[in-house]
This record gives sequence, C-alpha cells and structure tokens, in this order.
Amino acid sequence: MFTLRILVLAIFGLRTVPAAPASLQSGKREESDGSTSVISQSTISNDFQRPALFSRAAYCPISQVATWTCGPSCDALPGVEVLASGGDNEEIPDFFIAHDTSTNTIVVAHQGTDPDNLLSDLNDVEIAKSNLNSTLFPNAGSDIEVHDGFQDTQGRTADLVLSTVLSALSSSGATEVEVTGHSLGAAVASLDAVMLKMHLPSDVSITTTVFGLPRAGNQAWADLVDSLLGSSFAHISNQHDPVPIVPGQFLGFQHPSGEAHITDVASSGQATIEACPGQENEHCSDANSLFDFSIQNHLGPYFNGISFGASAC
Repeated sequence: MFTLRILVLAIFGLRTVPAAPASLQSGKREESDGSTSVISQSTISNDFQRPALFSRAAYCPISQVATWTCGPSCDALPGVEVLASGGDNEEIPDFFIAHDTSTNTIVVAHQGTDPDNLLSDLNDVEIAKSNLNSTLFPNAGSDIEVHDGFQDTQGRTADLVLSTVLSALSSSGATEVEVTGHSLGAAVASLDAVMLKMHLPSDVSITTTVFGLPRAGNQAWADLVDSLLGSSFAHISNQHDPVPIVPGQFLGFQHPSGEAHITDVASSGQATIEACPGQENEHCSDANSLFDFSIQNHLGPYFNGISFGASAC
C-alpha cells in the first residue's frame, strides 16, 4: 500500500534517474482515445469481486491466512484451501497460493507495499528497468524491459509460485488459475501471470485481475501482456488514484490494455466502472495528475465496500 510518504519517495526516485534520451522520449508509445463504456454490475460481481476479496485477504497476517482464519476477509471466501504462503513484509511482501474449491480454481494473491517498512518501500522506488529473467520468462524478447524493483520482488517468490501452481493443477484437476494483487502486489501478479502463461500447459486458463497497478515495464512489456494474456488481463484503477500513472511515461513505462476505471463510488458501495479500450486510454487513469490526486482512492473502497491495506483486513 502507498502513503503520501511513498509517493514522495517515488517522485524523489524519478528525480534521481538521468533524463531519458531523446530517442526514448520521442519513441512510439501506444495511446488510445477510444470511447469508454459502462461495465455492468453483474460483470463487476462475477469477474472482479472474487479477485478483489483475495487481494484484500493478502493484507491479513500471514499466519492467519495460512490457516484461512483471518476473520471477515477469509469468511467472505469459504471453501479456500491455502497450499503455500510466505512473506516477511520487507523484501518479500506477503503472498499465498490457494485452491478455491468453490470454483475449482488455483489462486495466486500478492500483498502490496508495507508503508512502514523501508525495505518494502524500496521495492517501489527502485525504478530502473532491466530485461526479463530468461529462466522465468524463456520466451521474452530482448527488447522487453520491466521495473527492477518489481522484477526483483517477483523473483523472490517465483519458483515457489510456479511449482505450487503446477502441483495444485495436477492434484486438483483444476484447469483455471486466477492471479491477483493490489498496488505493488498488482505489479508482481502481472509478472507472475506472464511467467505462468509461458510455463503452464496451453489448456490451462489464466485470468489476471489486479487493482491499483503502477506501470511495470516498457512498451514491449505492455505489448507482451496484450499478446499473451489478452482480454483475460484486467487492471482496475480507482478515480484519482495516482499510483497507476507512476512511473511516468517519460521514463519509458507503459500500461498494457485492459484498464477498467472507477469513476464514482456511491454511498451504497455500488461503483460506476468504465471499460477503457487500448493502452493508456486518455479518458481513464491517464487523465489523472500528480497535482490533483487521492491516496484514499488507492486504498478504496473500490466497489461493494472492498478496500485494501492492513486496516481493511
């Protein structure tokens, strides 16, 4: 999770990076001005709600998550068997892999940043880019670059995630995987989803639904996500949340397609969410500004009363 302090650190991090070369600043980036459309409440409930509940549970104490006794956040998801879990709230944000028996789906969920821990914060502000790990991402082109801090964080749990998912698919007979997370956890989940797509059998369906996603890589990364995950990838942004617009595009970062942008949340909890065609749609979070933002929007509520962070557990 981000606080004002994290945002200041992020902006400071941007200022410490050398200016992008002219070739990068003027390089081709996909942007969209396509018209948005309202997403139905049934789609929100059917496609977004369950991943949001798993992402919320990832913020609960990991010892309670491991036994699925984390109170209301766990109670909202009956029939869940946690297969592996971990994290230290420092360099490794909490995470878990579970079998959702009610849908026969294997779930991978990642916690976001712990704002009170400097090592956790540094996962966000380490914003140089590097090529993807060729072992974890064997089919990635040399032009693909991702955020160093996000890749390092994902790499610390990648082997366990991959081995546990493979084992769970075999033992359960499941053919569906759901990957989710909020904030830093959303970036890690995005990397996990691409890794899993490259390693799992082709008949396994991978759905990725993430919340408050920062930009995680360059144009080639965004194009890779689009080509591999397509419409099974959704990133939900909330009103004036500043996190989806950092790191800046001027540093060569780019969002993939699949944004769903919350424009309003009623007191009842019902949200108005717009589907945003293309990459970096100018009618959605791209229209936000670091000079007019809401950190509370990053935390929630997003829809149906669901917020993120330790206080929301």
